[in-house]
Amino acid sequence: MSPVALSRGTVYADTDSIMGQTVSRKDFLRVGTDEPHATRRKLILEKYPQIKELYGPDSRTFPIVMAMVALQLGCAVISPHLSWFQFVALAYLIGGTITHALSLANHELSHNLCFHTPIYNELLAMVANFAQGMPSCITFKKYHLEHHYFQGVEGVDTDIPTPIEGWFFNNTLKKIVWAFLQPLFYALRPMMVKPKTPCLMEIINFVTCISFDLMLVYFIGWCAVGYLLLSTVLGMGLHPVAGHFIAEHYVFHEDQETYSYYGPLNWLCFNVGYHNEHHDFPKVSGVNLPKVREIASEFYDDRKIHASWIQVIIDYIRLSDIGPFSRVKRAPRSERVKSD
Repeated sequence: MSPVALSRGTVYADTDSIMGQTVSRKDFLRVGTDEPHATRRKLILEKYPQIKELYGPDSRTFPIVMAMVALQLGCAVISPHLSWFQFVALAYLIGGTITHALSLANHELSHNLCFHTPIYNELLAMVANFAQGMPSCITFKKYHLEHHYFQGVEGVDTDIPTPIEGWFFNNTLKKIVWAFLQPLFYALRPMMVKPKTPCLMEIINFVTCISFDLMLVYFIGWCAVGYLLLSTVLGMGLHPVAGHFIAEHYVFHEDQETYSYYGPLNWLCFNVGYHNEHHDFPKVSGVNLPKVREIASEFYDDRKIHASWIQVIIDYIRLSDIGPFSRVKRAPRSERVKSD
C-alpha cells in the first residue's frame, strides 16, 4: 500500500479561490493528546529494533557543507560585476537554493548528525552561516530541539505561528506576504514567544559571522554581503525548497499533524521531506531516513503525504481553509493532566 498523496478533491474543504478571500479558520486546531511520534517510535522499535543501528552521525555532511559554502562565497565574489537582473536571478536560483540547503544542513547539525562531538557540529554550522550572511545556527538549535520534545505545546514550540500572524495574515494577498517574509518570522518569533538569555556559543556565532561579513565588505564590498543576505531571504521565502516549512506540520487533513514528502527536492535538502520519519527518529541522519521508511513501511503507508512542495505553497495561498492558524496546538502535559 502506498501513502495517500494529498489532493484538493479529497482533502480540502474549499477548492474555490478568489484573490483576497478571507481564511475561514479562526483558531488553531486544539487537541488534548500527546504528540504522535514518541508512541509510533516505541511501536516501531518493538517490531524493528534494528532501526537503532541507523542511529548516529554521518560525516558526509561535512564535505557537502564545505562545497556549498565555497560555491556560495564564489558567487558572492563575482556578484559586484553583475547587472541588477543577473544579481537577483543568481541570488534566487543559485544562492537561494544553496542557502536553504545550508539551513537544512544546520538542521542536521542541530541534532549532532555529522560529528559525535557536539561542538564540532556547532562550529561547522557557524561556517555554514558565513555563506548565509547572518548568525542563526546556535539560536536555531536551542529552539528546534524544543520543537521535537514539545511539538505543538503552546508557549514552548516556537515553530507555530503566533495568534497575531493568524489574525493579520488572513486572506490570499496577506498569505503571499507571509510566505515571502517567513525568514523574518522564524528569526523574530522565538524572541516574542519564549525569549532566552543568549549563551556563549550564540555570542561566538554572532561575533564570528558579523566579523566575516565585515571582512567581505573590506575586501570585496557591500555588494557581496548584500548578495548573501538576499539569497537567504529569497531562499527561505517564496522558493520551491521553502515549501517544506508549510508541508511539514500545517494541517491539510485534520487527522494528521505531520506530513512527509518523498520527491526529488529531498536531494537538495538532506531528506528533510521524510518528516514523519525524522520526528519518529531524530537520531537518524537524513541519508538514512529512507531506510527507516523502507524497514517500517506499514507504519507510514497510511500517512497522507505531499507530492510537491511547490503545490503546497500554491495551495496554502489559494485555499480559504488554510492559513497560519492551520497548526495543532496542545496545552502542556501537566495542565492537561490537571484538567483531566
